[in-house]
Amino acid sequence: MPEERLQKILAKAGLASRRNAEELIRQGKVTVDGKVITEMGCRVDPARQVVAFEGRPLSLGEEKIYLLLNKPRGYVTTLHDPQGRPIVSSLLTGITSRVFPVGRLDFDTEGALILTNDGDFAERILHPRFEIERTYQAEVRGLPTPEKIRLLEEGLELEGKKTWPARVKIIARQPGSTILEITIHEGRKRQVRLMFKAIEHRVLTLKRIAYGGLRLGALPTGHYRRLTPADLELIVS
Repeated sequence: MPEERLQKILAKAGLASRRNAEELIRQGKVTVDGKVITEMGCRVDPARQVVAFEGRPLSLGEEKIYLLLNKPRGYVTTLHDPQGRPIVSSLLTGITSRVFPVGRLDFDTEGALILTNDGDFAERILHPRFEIERTYQAEVRGLPTPEKIRLLEEGLELEGKKTWPARVKIIARQPGSTILEITIHEGRKRQVRLMFKAIEHRVLTLKRIAYGGLRLGALPTGHYRRLTPADLELIVS
């Protein structure tokens, strides 16, 4: 087996996406043949060398698992939380393999969350160059004008960087608030909330309802289902 970059091996082992695997390496949590590796240029032959994370050797032969979870509010999308808050993996009853969330949903945001042990697949969803869309349903305070909606659609400045154009559709107007669908293909932290804050309409509730062409549908809150090859095609095609 030819040598590969260490972060790619970690992704193949289902530890994290390549981007997050790099951070684990920087933190000194990965060893090769017992030696801590903290540099990105390390190349490893997994057929001859032992790669371990926090002292536990990694297996490259695990079955790939893809799950869609309807995340409730009040859960964090990390695998450990020092504050003791509920974590999304606690909802995965019956899943014994280690999986990780693809990206994040804020503590107070609900909806579609993919979990997998396929780091390459996660990277394809997360990296902006692949332009995998995410669609959210947001209820915001007030009634955004067409001019403000156009700002979202054209892109606006957030923390010194312009957002990519979004697709926005008004679903319903009601006294004091508006329900909209917004589709983006970036994954900046709290991006949708910050975009609406920038046009002076605070988000009251937020739910992710689709990755690409894969919609959350009628999956109950707090439940998950395994994704089929056809489901995966809907996401990345």
